[in-house]
Amino acid sequence: MTRILPALVAGLLLAGCSTIGKPEEPKTASAEEMYREAQQELSEGNYASAVKRFEALSARYPYGRYAQQAELEIAYANYKDQEPTLALAAVDRFIKQYPAHPSVDYAYYLKGLINFLEDRTLFAAISRQDLSERDPRAARESFEAFRDLITRFPNSRYAEDARDRLAFLVTALADHELHVARYYYKRGAYLAAANRAKVVLENYSHTDRVERALVMMSAAYDKLGMNELRDDSRRVLEKNYPNSKLTAEIVFADESWWKLW
Repeated sequence: MTRILPALVAGLLLAGCSTIGKPEEPKTASAEEMYREAQQELSEGNYASAVKRFEALSARYPYGRYAQQAELEIAYANYKDQEPTLALAAVDRFIKQYPAHPSVDYAYYLKGLINFLEDRTLFAAISRQDLSERDPRAARESFEAFRDLITRFPNSRYAEDARDRLAFLVTALADHELHVARYYYKRGAYLAAANRAKVVLENYSHTDRVERALVMMSAAYDKLGMNELRDDSRRVLEKNYPNSKLTAEIVFADESWWKLW
């Protein structure tokens, strides 16, 4: 007993020393209090801190409306903190877990917006880089998210802005296909050029890029000796654009058209 007592006292002293300088554990906050604190961080622009608080809320209270909303707020906070990968992961989780949530329309809008801005270099720097070396994946995913929003929730408060962005994306993606077609044509890959121009007719037929695509297809088929397809392209061009002044020389020599949109 005499040997055990000193050891016990020493252990108590060490335990007491280890707590010196440490703050007391806060009382357990409610889900509402944790959500309010996280929202405060978010409103003050402390996005990383807000994410941590929302994640703590989800971990402590994994069920209920606050946990659901926290997932969406995590996506938004990461988006504002320029963390698109984390933001997309969070918004996809929300859509998958809560497909009937009253704010799921906003989730689709946010997904489209994240991808739209993630690929902003495609649009802002289009005149300074070779787009044939890029895959506009984010632009396509943005297009799909906005399209889903408009299709599923046509009366959503976010639908109008989504339509405007969608119109821009359609033109941008059509221009990408045309630029790739031009890239292939200039390198003698005429079949690849014709196929990329054909994508514009198939997927972006409501844009004014169809005229240019038809000229590209006609020229590429001519180079390949595929006269029937060449003539078909020309007939469609003449029928839909009887006053067209575009020629193969203009389309394949002039790069300014895709720098100006």
